[in-house]
Amino acid sequence: MGLLVGGEIPVRVEAWDGSAAGPVHAPRVKLNSPNVLRRLLWSPGELGAAQAYVLGELDVEGDLAVALDHVWSEVESRNWTAIRPRPAALIRLAALARELGVFGRPLPPPGSQAVVKGRLHSLMRDRAAISHHYDLSNDFYELVLDSRMAYSSGYWTSDADDYTLEDAQRDKLDLVCRKIGLDRSSGQSFLDIGCGWGSLSLHAAEHYDARVVGVTISREQKAFIDKRIADRGLADRVEIRIQDYREISDGPFDAVASIEMGEHVGESNYPLYTAALFDNVRPGGRVLIQQMSRKEGDNPGGGAFIESFIAPDMYMRPVGRTVAMIEEAGLEVRDVHAMREHYVRTVDSWTDRFESRWDEVVALVGEEVARVWRLYLIGGGMAFRDGRMGVDQILAVRPGPRGRVELEPVRPQWAGKPV
Repeated sequence: MGLLVGGEIPVRVEAWDGSAAGPVHAPRVKLNSPNVLRRLLWSPGELGAAQAYVLGELDVEGDLAVALDHVWSEVESRNWTAIRPRPAALIRLAALARELGVFGRPLPPPGSQAVVKGRLHSLMRDRAAISHHYDLSNDFYELVLDSRMAYSSGYWTSDADDYTLEDAQRDKLDLVCRKIGLDRSSGQSFLDIGCGWGSLSLHAAEHYDARVVGVTISREQKAFIDKRIADRGLADRVEIRIQDYREISDGPFDAVASIEMGEHVGESNYPLYTAALFDNVRPGGRVLIQQMSRKEGDNPGGGAFIESFIAPDMYMRPVGRTVAMIEEAGLEVRDVHAMREHYVRTVDSWTDRFESRWDEVVALVGEEVARVWRLYLIGGGMAFRDGRMGVDQILAVRPGPRGRVELEPVRPQWAGKPV
């Protein structure tokens, strides 16, 4: 292992044959199969290790979060930016693999690893990428998310013990509705681009009497929302469509929002996305985008594991560049609201729910997928905590004649909850 990292490994490794290496008091990593070496030989670093972990070929003793935190601390202290073994190191690793009888062709990837084909961000490929993640199982997401099925950062307005994920997601939905100027008395038209499981669409209809169109390219999500629409008697106010953002043609609407969907459209298609936002809101109407970001120079994707197992083709850029692209579409940006710390608490809540229901999760989706999600949630929470990822609400408006803009202040809706 030291061959791959250029020095002493940061963990204690115990192999299937009884051998061990690394600091005695460091977190313990167990190699349960010689397949681990073959995976690391062909995919050195994050991807090979993740493949071995989700298959149970590699395991971590004790708390996975503590072990990953230790490794990241070592990465920072040793100033590692990536694991790029020198050719000589790979030759030595290949010789060791041959000596141990594990040298050979690349092993098949885990079944949980995404397979997407076709031109990057074509309609067909985008649908396949979204389906891989969001069509996993509505029942599974109900185990992890809050009752509204909001799969995005909440907005935490209290530290009280009885303030929960449910409250934070309610306050986030209400904050969005107020920012885009929905008014209970006027029945405004509202477009929800990338509506997920309908948390925002239903909230806007139920609490603001909005006439809502929500679009998704996930059939599982549409089926879920349609049932909730029927159960709540909202068929006259909410319509959910299987539709790509590039196919919307019946605007403009009074207001538009898109919550954590812009990361999935890609860099080259982002101008098409912002054009869709501009075209589908009336002059003077507001647009709110909630979107994740990366720092300049960092990997704009989610990293090898996220891109391979969770969100293929994801693209995140610095928030400043996103603001510039929104303005280039003709929208006037009025506010940028950083919410990174809110995502830390949101993911922590999801992780607690996930771990408390581990047996149910495994029974529903199998241990391999459960291990994918454990790694995803823990790693994602750390990325937001450590500032490797951010999330922001960007409020914009389509200017009226001569650039006129009229914006009322955002007033708190829930008593005692600060904006």
